Amino acid sequence: MDFGEEPQRAEIRRAVRELCARFPDTYWRELDARGEYPTEFVHALTEAGWLGALIPQRYGGSELGIADAAAIIEEVNASGGNAAAAHAQMYTMGSLLRHGSEEQKRRYLPGIASGELRLQAFGVTEPEAGSETTRIRTMAVLRGDRYGVSGQKVFISRAEHSDLMLLLARTAPYDALDDKTRGLSLFVVDLRAGVAAGTIEIRPLATMMNHHSTTIFFRDHEIPASDRVGEEGLGFRYVLDTWNAERILIASESLGDGRWFVERAARYAGERRVFGRPIGANQGVQLPIAQAHAQLEAARLLRDKAAWLFDRSEKCGAEANMAKLLASQAAWAAANACMDTHGGYGFAKEFDVERKFRETRLLIVAPISNNLVLAYVGQHVLGMPRSY
Repeated sequence: MDFGEEPQRAEIRRAVRELCARFPDTYWRELDARGEYPTEFVHALTEAGWLGALIPQRYGGSELGIADAAAIIEEVNASGGNAAAAHAQMYTMGSLLRHGSEEQKRRYLPGIASGELRLQAFGVTEPEAGSETTRIRTMAVLRGDRYGVSGQKVFISRAEHSDLMLLLARTAPYDALDDKTRGLSLFVVDLRAGVAAGTIEIRPLATMMNHHSTTIFFRDHEIPASDRVGEEGLGFRYVLDTWNAERILIASESLGDGRWFVERAARYAGERRVFGRPIGANQGVQLPIAQAHAQLEAARLLRDKAAWLFDRSEKCGAEANMAKLLASQAAWAAANACMDTHGGYGFAKEFDVERKFRETRLLIVAPISNNLVLAYVGQHVLGMPRSY
């Protein structure tokens, strides 16, 4: 088995690192303090072609694999940035690419690849239907050649900075269905038009990290039937198709964070001197950092396997989910080791540890809680009964 990285991927990593060097810690720190979106960084990523990585060349993209996209995302976070500002542009369009009509692909994908259009918002979660997606209540009622949509979505990131959104809405009553995974449909929504018409309201939702979360209200917003993706009632299955890619990319964000924490902790442990010697000479400081590094290396191998399977169109649900689980746990271990190493300075904003600490903590519970990943493994991998 060859564990070496392909030359193309190594070049991708180098190029992304060079781009990220133009956006140092001070850039992210100041944006975090003001709660602002990294517009310049996202533009730079787009102009370099990285956000169109997974879009086929015939639609203006680079037609790279998920392993390449994972390398891009990982290097952004390892450089001290936050790829969450743009990661959805990579995988959200997967439902459109796999299940959209040819007309929809030609209408939307070239603009997404070039940056003319931003598709960074995914409207799934609702106040009373978090992880139980089949319980969503937002209704889309067909009237002639248009759907009227009413309802509410919550924890929808980047909606204020996105032109389009993929929306999962109910098109058949829950109680009327034997198969509860049916009755949900997927739509491309023009957020700009809805906000201008007053049928879509986007409210910022303040959180502990600069993640640009929102609550969205639909008030009889009209969507052309031509903007429904695939068949009516099968939207939940189309969304499921994107989740393996999402898990792999989120694992990559965690790996990038973990690398950043380990590098910062190891450097500080070598530079900071107490009682006449570097604090890294103390096993109580050194060993947790080394342990975090080992955990990250193990998680990286599973991420790489999941990406390898995905790029070969082989089943990878277990690997993708477990990669997300292990990578987020490893990153959190690295974050704690880094915070402990820095002591009081870890809480000082100028060291950036507390910012990354807040950002990486999210990945334990989002976009899916690690407990749900464990339940998936227990039931679908190990064959145990459904847990409650």
